[in-house]
Amino acid sequence: MSDIITEISGGILRVELNRPAQKNAMTAGMYTNLAGIFGEADMDEAVRVVLWHGAGDAFCAGNDIVDFLKNPPGPGESPQSALINAFIAFEKPIVAAVQGVAIGGGTTMLTHCDFVYAGENAKFKLPFIDLGLVPEFGSSFSIPASVGHLRAAEMFLLGEPFTAARAAELGLVTRVLPDRDLLTTATATAQRLAAKPAGALRASKRLIKQASIGQLRKAAKSESREFSERLRSAEAIEAFTAFREKRPPNFTNLPKPLAAE
Repeated sequence: MSDIITEISGGILRVELNRPAQKNAMTAGMYTNLAGIFGEADMDEAVRVVLWHGAGDAFCAGNDIVDFLKNPPGPGESPQSALINAFIAFEKPIVAAVQGVAIGGGTTMLTHCDFVYAGENAKFKLPFIDLGLVPEFGSSFSIPASVGHLRAAEMFLLGEPFTAARAAELGLVTRVLPDRDLLTTATATAQRLAAKPAGALRASKRLIKQASIGQLRKAAKSESREFSERLRSAEAIEAFTAFREKRPPNFTNLPKPLAAE
């Protein structure tokens, strides 16, 4: 069974992350595959809208840590950067249905969607700093632009989980729904979009994005460089070692002063 399942019906490309036992955590192969799916969908006239969700009880737990450490992204081309570029270039509507956890990239990837429906039990978290890392998927630009600096700082710098209701207050979610109604409502929105004139939809999304697309590309490029450096830092090594050893990390006794890294 593939880690990502796709199906086209009635102009809707359904994309399902399919690693339910791992909370749909993303591997390098899944980033590459998903980038290809969005790239092909953008060119396929049969696809008018994308409906994106996860299998099981989670949307996406972010990176698969084991795979992530085996395939650490560098500052240039990477599976992650390919997906970021595919998101930025994508001109058709993306409707996401979020159940359970959406952690790290599971949250930041949603900033590229046009409709985000969250189940009432959904949980979001941006734990990048606790892992010695920095935001990605252009979120260092898109989230402050959406919610303001103070709220973005609270989410990124503290990295605490927040509920679907809080995500809706912040404007990161279109609507919170009973979990039982989540996929039905997202599908209904995708069907409404698929019935609209595709050319006008694409042109309108292009116009909506055009004012920010340059800043988004610039942020993604800066994030890629910084993310690669931080991933190889003493802080990240300690964070991931502590994660594997199931102990609290200790960032106060690192081999080099932080300013010297």
